[in-house]
Amino acid sequence: MPKKGANISLSSYDDIFSTQESRQETGEHVVMLPLDAIHPFKNHPFRIVDDEEMQKTAESIREYGVLVPAIVRPLENGEYEMISGHRRRYASMLAGKETMPAIVREMDDDTATILMVDSNLQREHILPSERAKAYQMKMEALKHQGQRKDLTSSQIGTKLRADQQMADELGTSRNQVQRFIRLNNLIPEIMDMVDEKKIAFNPAVELSYLKPEEQREFLEAMDYAQTTPSVSQAQRIKKLSQQGQSSLEAMCEVMDEVKKPPDDKLVIKSDVLRKYFPKSYTPQQMEAVIMKLLEQWMKKRSREQER
Repeated sequence: MPKKGANISLSSYDDIFSTQESRQETGEHVVMLPLDAIHPFKNHPFRIVDDEEMQKTAESIREYGVLVPAIVRPLENGEYEMISGHRRRYASMLAGKETMPAIVREMDDDTATILMVDSNLQREHILPSERAKAYQMKMEALKHQGQRKDLTSSQIGTKLRADQQMADELGTSRNQVQRFIRLNNLIPEIMDMVDEKKIAFNPAVELSYLKPEEQREFLEAMDYAQTTPSVSQAQRIKKLSQQGQSSLEAMCEVMDEVKKPPDDKLVIKSDVLRKYFPKSYTPQQMEAVIMKLLEQWMKKRSREQER
């Protein structure tokens, strides 16, 4: 990507779609650009899905046109890179349009990345994988900006400031930002399962600490147990990895354990029952006696109700 212009900081989402008056003050203006002259942002982390919502957007553009201009930056070959407006461009293509309105803005790589991420994070539905990649891209851009402003600061110090800055802007905690970024360490197969809600977010964060080959073995263990991991199971598998004791057999053993039963199930601890049985009785023998007594009680109760 070309590096042009000064570093432009964005204070809010309102800066993305500036008013006509503010554009006149800065010399910016809306131009009609050919769709085939606008290229997607490099490594754009947000998917463009041809779903029902996209079809509605295309229908609206077909009837009214693109109401909010895209934001692009010029490329050295005379064409443009999309910063904000990927979905509007795709919907315009579906609507049979050849051009779309856009604001051409000079900006460097880091500023372009931050603006691209911020504009897309306003969407209602964002997959965990999209958020994870977007957070990482913005984090790296903020770190670059911090290093340029203060060349004496360490990389770790800059990273912490970037974490906190992102957390403040997003209205969340620095820890939550870091947890989403951790998801980028998942292999594609597990990341897809997180997007599809087959694996919950918190267990997925724990699994992200496994090596890629361990993650692939985990998928085998999950298939063997025919169940998804709880947070506790994922944490124990993570601990096995940290101790160098991770293996397919060990993972299968953890995943094959019976999870904590739902609240509507009754669990009686063995030490409570032991006082009613001889010490030599096994759990199976105890269960057999209990079931036999319950059957007798049920028959007695039925007879009483018939009287």
